[in-house]
Amino acid sequence: MNKFHSTLPVDADGYYGRFGGAYIPEILHANVSRLSEAFHRYAADEEFNRELDLLLRDYVGRPTPLYRADRLSEMYGTNIYLKREDLCHTGAHKINNALGSVLLAKRMGKTRIIAETGAGQHGVATATACALMGMECVVYMGALDVERQSPNVERMKMLGARVVPVHSGNKTLKDATNEAIRDWCCNPDSFYVIGSTVGPHPYPEMVAHFQSVISREIRSQLLSQTGRECPDYVVACIGGGSNAAGAFYHFIDSPEVRLVAAEAAGLGVDSGQTAATIHVGSEGIIHGSKTLVMQTPDGQIVEPYSVSAGLDYPGIGPLHAYLAETGRTEVLAVTDSIALDAAFRVTRTEGIIPALESAHALGVLEMKRFAPDDIVVVNLSGRGDKDMHTYMALKDTLKNT
Repeated sequence: MNKFHSTLPVDADGYYGRFGGAYIPEILHANVSRLSEAFHRYAADEEFNRELDLLLRDYVGRPTPLYRADRLSEMYGTNIYLKREDLCHTGAHKINNALGSVLLAKRMGKTRIIAETGAGQHGVATATACALMGMECVVYMGALDVERQSPNVERMKMLGARVVPVHSGNKTLKDATNEAIRDWCCNPDSFYVIGSTVGPHPYPEMVAHFQSVISREIRSQLLSQTGRECPDYVVACIGGGSNAAGAFYHFIDSPEVRLVAAEAAGLGVDSGQTAATIHVGSEGIIHGSKTLVMQTPDGQIVEPYSVSAGLDYPGIGPLHAYLAETGRTEVLAVTDSIALDAAFRVTRTEGIIPALESAHALGVLEMKRFAPDDIVVVNLSGRGDKDMHTYMALKDTLKNT
């Protein structure tokens, strides 16, 4: 059987330049090694890919539209296209990776799935995939996120998942990930579905691969709509980095395409209330990989803050750390207020309510100037149903800064 070879700038040990690797407890080494072997085998397997492609088409609803936002384009004096991942089944791009990962788990003979979630979309997607394939599902979620993302909590429970609130630390995504890894150490035969391009090798590569369908579709859809495969810009938000990895994947080796990553500045990069890891982080190890981490000089994690639960993470995937360090991506820090303004703007001009995560990508339109003939693709990673409480609570309290 052939083995899959990634087009990403990653070596056999999972390093993207100086970032990546697998820094894990001894008890997990054999499990991660088996996972790596299975992923690289099945990612090249025709039957596996045929089954996944059918699920993505008939169950998820792919391809998702590439929509030219006419009123938004007129407002900004350029050509803005929205990649509508918000129209995926479950409401976000997370289902692409969840289905691929749970299908891989099934091939490996696993029956119990562990996941972590912040905004709840990865948890919902994993619970959905587990319900579809008859798997036990346990989802760890920070207690704060349980409160602010309660609709997704109820969706996970209805799908049959056990949702475990985490009360340690900042009670957000970092803490949920800590608890999921503890569970995995205690139950190494379980399959851990990581929701982003973080964690030990092969997770960053694997999640990026399952999400790469986004950029593959962008290329073909843009060709059919405009006569060219490559846009001038691709814009995506980054927390851990899964939707950005998917949106950038098939353009990384196309230098004419400028890749713009929007990270969550919170109340400002220098405010002490931020999740802008690339701007304020330094090299460290978090959740199994060497990457950029928000930390004190002696290596203690600095608690992140963002209005968006899905971007509230003190690290970044090693791929994105590498792309930023080498200058392949331009990274902008988008504040809460800019993201909220962008969310209401696109809602009222295009009739699309974006997730708070996606609103950070849309905020880039306010921070950059584009030429009239530019083609700008913004990855709309999720829909805003889950964030309605936050939108209504904050719409009159935050001003654009």
